[in-house]
Amino acid sequence: MDTSTQSGDGAVPMRILIAEDDAMNRDMLTRRMQWEGFTILIAADGIEAVHVARARRPDLILLDMGLPRRSGWEVAAQLKQDDATRDIPIIALSAYVLPEDQVRGLEAGCDAYEVKPIEFDRLIRSIHHLLAARSPGNAGSDTDNV
Repeated sequence: MDTSTQSGDGAVPMRILIAEDDAMNRDMLTRRMQWEGFTILIAADGIEAVHVARARRPDLILLDMGLPRRSGWEVAAQLKQDDATRDIPIIALSAYVLPEDQVRGLEAGCDAYEVKPIEFDRLIRSIHHLLAARSPGNAGSDTDNV
């Protein structure tokens, strides 16, 4: 399983869109993801998140569910309905901790759900897992074990 932060042939760093309205959380996520070797794209609200995702096609999206202008729930659903963005893995980031909140996030189209405050080691494992599952050599491997 390739868990590197390089896309394709290893020449270009993987791009993560961080959609987070809180400046402190956005800065903390940005610094950690850059330290991990990712290139970062930023969106501060839901409308901007959809625009950046469509225009820049990140390799993965870290999506705050409590975004202004369009909620993370709406953003996830919209991106998963769009042929151009439906295959981009989305990790929900939320302070909502109830099991039904996690179910709601997954039903909206998120591929994983992380509760705030973020446990970075767990988040990094989730990112690498989703990126490895998306890589060309692993197409369909997740469904083989279901």
